[in-house]
Amino acid sequence: MCDACGCGDSSVVSVDARERMLASNDQAASHNRALFDECGLRAIHVMGSPGAGKTAVLEATARALGRSRRRLGALLATDRDAERLERAGILARSITTGTVCHLDADMVHRALHHLPWKNFEYLFIENVGNLVCPALHDVGHHVNVVVLSVMEGEDKPLTYHIMFRKADLVLLTKIDLLPYLDVSIDRIADALARVMPKPAMLPLSARTGAGLDRWLAWLERPTRGGGRRCAEAAGTP
Repeated sequence: MCDACGCGDSSVVSVDARERMLASNDQAASHNRALFDECGLRAIHVMGSPGAGKTAVLEATARALGRSRRRLGALLATDRDAERLERAGILARSITTGTVCHLDADMVHRALHHLPWKNFEYLFIENVGNLVCPALHDVGHHVNVVVLSVMEGEDKPLTYHIMFRKADLVLLTKIDLLPYLDVSIDRIADALARVMPKPAMLPLSARTGAGLDRWLAWLERPTRGGGRRCAEAAGTP
């Protein structure tokens, strides 16, 4: 729980104050998305628990898409993860969140000033690692991707249903560990079907590359917007 928005707890922040903050955030998010649409950039909001494999997935994605000369960018909540992505070939910047337990649209907007985002084809926005707060805030993205590792158990979608209800896709990671775990992909899929309006899950291993081709194909699917591509290498958003 952060002490900036209360994340739904009216004893921390009143309902009226929280509604005003969310309205302001939604306005900033719409502005971000309009900028992305104008440049034909696809913004992917990546969420998940600490250790689920969010950054590892993006590392594998960067290496694979880099071979096809895709222009990639990323915003993350930690310096260390940004450094990992830089080494993998993706231009990344970290966002300092302080005591806040999620990224918001204004944080993303301010971070754009430090990236040549108008050149990107994909911008990955990796949120803070938890399964509650990030789902409550629009950051200007086009799609929500939730990373869920097989080590987290089969009931996470039912326990954290708001997160999974807002997901466009769930990446089930670390599937190379399945032979050593008492976990069923079918039971995870069943749990997702109970909470996701349009259930979509892709099993994937960032370590072995299994399932990576299906994930890359999913990324290539068209989204709304996409307009003209900006000609500038950089610019003030």
